[in-house]
Amino acid sequence: MSTPDSQAAQLPHGNPSDYVEDGQVLIGCSRQGRELVPECVELKLANRHGLVTGATGTGKTVTLQVLAEGFSAAGVPVFAADIKGDLSGIAVKGERDPKLVQRANDIGLTRYGTASFPVTFWDIFGRDGHPVRATVEQMGPLLLSRLLELTEPQEGVLNIAFRWAADERADGDEQMVIRDLKDLRAVIDEMGRRSSSLRSKYGNVAPATVGVIQRRLLVLEQQGADKFFGEPALDITDFIRLAPDGRGIINILSAEKLMNTPRLYATFLLWMLSELFEKLPEVGDLDKPKLVFLFDEAHLLFNDAPRPLLEQIERVTRLIRSKGVGVYYVTQSPGDVPDRVSAQLGNRIQHALRAFTPKELKAVRAAAQTFRANPAIDTERAIQELQVGEALVSLLHGNGEPSMVQRTLIRPPMSRVGPLKEPERKAIIDADAANGQKYTQTADIPSAFETLNARNSPVGQVKEKLRRFGNLLRANR
Repeated sequence: MSTPDSQAAQLPHGNPSDYVEDGQVLIGCSRQGRELVPECVELKLANRHGLVTGATGTGKTVTLQVLAEGFSAAGVPVFAADIKGDLSGIAVKGERDPKLVQRANDIGLTRYGTASFPVTFWDIFGRDGHPVRATVEQMGPLLLSRLLELTEPQEGVLNIAFRWAADERADGDEQMVIRDLKDLRAVIDEMGRRSSSLRSKYGNVAPATVGVIQRRLLVLEQQGADKFFGEPALDITDFIRLAPDGRGIINILSAEKLMNTPRLYATFLLWMLSELFEKLPEVGDLDKPKLVFLFDEAHLLFNDAPRPLLEQIERVTRLIRSKGVGVYYVTQSPGDVPDRVSAQLGNRIQHALRAFTPKELKAVRAAAQTFRANPAIDTERAIQELQVGEALVSLLHGNGEPSMVQRTLIRPPMSRVGPLKEPERKAIIDADAANGQKYTQTADIPSAFETLNARNSPVGQVKEKLRRFGNLLRANR
């Protein structure tokens, strides 16, 4: 899609749909000889995932905004975490700032316009968006173990807790469900009391290990994670919606407070990816993705992750594209992402990296080697020379082959660059109340906590003995 300067000046970019042409989303323009060449993400290859990297302050957030605008205009729903609050401005029209107008002129967008985009705000803590919840059982022992920073033996006891609760349900106790943290605490406490009787079937449950897990759960509650676990749980398909005008809804997770507990942030987003993977049907290759997932501060996902978790991340990243989902990891350096995951990320945007130490120079060299070489560009040198809002770009085209790396000016966003004001955010949340209404009120459905409390009462202990006796009789028939 090469465009000479004389033609580039005539491109009609006055409204959002003009940024989508022939199944491609414009993200910027490179200069190749005397030509300005649009650099575009092909929608049919957008589910081959991507990587956006660069040092702090080099323009990654604006690039995220541009990607989200483009996908939304193409009718693709987006989920993005808003780490600093800056991404929230996408919900309102931008202003014709002289710097943005100049950037538009530099890349041939002489009719640069502004626009707002359809947004739904979400917030685990329920303050800056609709509440987001999951049940403890949905999260599962693997992710929960990482969230609690458990050792392997401690993770084993947590696995026993989930298995025991499932076996209790199989024996006819339908309410032995672990929905929230108080359910999990009750189950683990009960296991500690019954450790001697459970040992033969499930293995050793050491009282010291039970105590460690309970203390970790208490810390998690104090950090506010109890607001995340419970009912009603998020229906992941609520992220896959279109606005009445056909544009994709941009789902923004308010993550400013969430970043105070980075493990909860990373665990929550990995849970979301896993839910999408489990719930969405296989669709193969589509003309455009069903959803694009923008994962900012992606290094938090991989820091100190145990091998089973890394294998799960790699598996989900590799296979979720067949569900019609594109995943774009955003971090400071390509080295933050393990090689086996990085190999799945075809669309690449590299903002500037600064190198002042031998270690940083090595990182720059490694970043340069991830691109398809361009004889006209010294990639390693260019990475250190890029200006704010400029990036090295290599995108998938044709049958999935990466383009040669190009030095690219990222297009200016049409929406506001910067955060919403509090009244603006509240007005948008209130206007969108119908979509978040089912998550507003927590539902305290009888579950493991209530069941175990009832069992441990005097009357409950008699009923429990009768229940176990009945199960034993049935087993011996």
